[in-house]
Amino acid sequence: MKKKEQMEQLREMEIDELREQADALKESLFRLKFRKTLGVGETVSDIRREKKTLARVYTLIREREEAANQA
Repeated sequence: MKKKEQMEQLREMEIDELREQADALKESLFRLKFRKTLGVGETVSDIRREKKTLARVYTLIREREEAANQA
């Protein structure tokens, strides 16, 4: 999925869905790091992609929380 499409999809989510997505990404990142430790497959690019996506999700969560506090 391209970055722009991914961001549009993430922006449409509610804050609870974003938190669930963050938990799923953390689990996926853990599994990828574990696979890297075992030396199974090429996972460096996958780890990088998951980290960036997780950062985007956290950014959206923070933006929504700040908007809710100001309202």
